Amino acid sequence: MKELKKICAIIPAYNESGKIADVVAKCLEHLQHVFVVDDGSIDATAREAADAGAQVLMHSENRGKGAALKTGFEQVIADKYDAVVILDADGQHDSDEIPLFKKASIENDAEIVVGNRMSKTEEMPLHRYLTNKFTSWVVSKMAGQSIPDSQCGYRLMRLEVLMRINPQSSRYDTESEILIQAGRKGMKIVSVPIRTIYPEDRISKIHPFIDTMRFFKLIWRVKGEGRMEMKKEREVTIQKPAQDE
Repeated sequence: MKELKKICAIIPAYNESGKIADVVAKCLEHLQHVFVVDDGSIDATAREAADAGAQVLMHSENRGKGAALKTGFEQVIADKYDAVVILDADGQHDSDEIPLFKKASIENDAEIVVGNRMSKTEEMPLHRYLTNKFTSWVVSKMAGQSIPDSQCGYRLMRLEVLMRINPQSSRYDTESEILIQAGRKGMKIVSVPIRTIYPEDRISKIHPFIDTMRFFKLIWRVKGEGRMEMKKEREVTIQKPAQDE
């Protein structure tokens, strides 16, 4: 598998003024370039990110984390990076762990590396722990691979992943859809243990009810897509003419 010589970061951000500059600066200690996708912020997020050294990609209105990721992916593909590291903008991911993701991808010949917070859950709220366990079990089943913490937004993905997936969702469910699509296409997904920082003033942008419903809607849709793919494969097999003897 191709070496990872050219790596950048994507940081989706929505109203993260006061935090984003530090996240960008710490990422630049480990990576060559940082893209911040400002998803319609109404504060100084974009200016602070640019002042810290990031290239800012703008959404005129809030479109969701998944939409922000896809905007970043387009830029990564256009600039032909070998891989991208995705981090949250609120400082809950330790950028000093970025080398662990690169090492895991190379040593395991893996297209995707996902952070795993589930080995140290003392500070994780109980409802978040239970939700992560359940959704990770479902995503693992659908992706055909073990993914202990499918909801972790701290990830490394190689360029070939971005070029082969086509997520249809645009919110937090996009992170699950990416893993399912990649797994179904035979890409290898591995995990690395990480620590998660919970800032005292952090307010989660995840809406428990709405985003849970989006997750179930995603699962229902991709199950239907899987059945359609199997049906097409059977039809091709049936219609394929017998080889001449």
